[in-house]
Amino acid sequence: MEFLKFLKSKAFFKQVAIAVGGLLIFIFSLQWWLGYTTNHDQKIQVPDLNRLSFTKAVDTLKSINLDYIVQDSARYNPSYPNKSVMEQTPEAGDFVKEKRKIYLTLNPSKYRDIIIPDLNGRTKRQAMTQLQSIGFQIGDFSYVRDIGKDVVRGLKHKGQKLKPGTKLPKNSTIDLILGDGKR
Repeated sequence: MEFLKFLKSKAFFKQVAIAVGGLLIFIFSLQWWLGYTTNHDQKIQVPDLNRLSFTKAVDTLKSINLDYIVQDSARYNPSYPNKSVMEQTPEAGDFVKEKRKIYLTLNPSKYRDIIIPDLNGRTKRQAMTQLQSIGFQIGDFSYVRDIGKDVVRGLKHKGQKLKPGTKLPKNSTIDLILGDGKR
């Protein structure tokens, strides 16, 4: 009974009003403090760095007080200049705060090197499929005297014979040396 009486008293309502008022003052002060310390109204528009060389992109970012991080790029795109920006995050036109990191993906200077597999004894079709699946182009076919018709007897690149384990840039053209099927 006394508890219900206390809930109806002026002292209880006074304490509730003080608590609510204190909470509101705390929330508004916290909001003001966060806005002040986090530079809430500051905006820098991210420039378009697409196709810019790495040095020009870095100079552009430093001039407007932004930082950068280079992300590794494993895919070479011949339509972009070497060591130029292919992608950026955040995108061009977005608004960020001072000292924000812009993630840059650069175009490598060439295709990555791929190890030539041992295809000796494989059929023409198997060799072509395997070479194309790892990123090589198929060039010309030449034939040597061998009992196995269309069986791989060697590989060439720019006139030079290739040994298994040799590395060539992706997208290189490889010529196949095949057996002619005659004794």
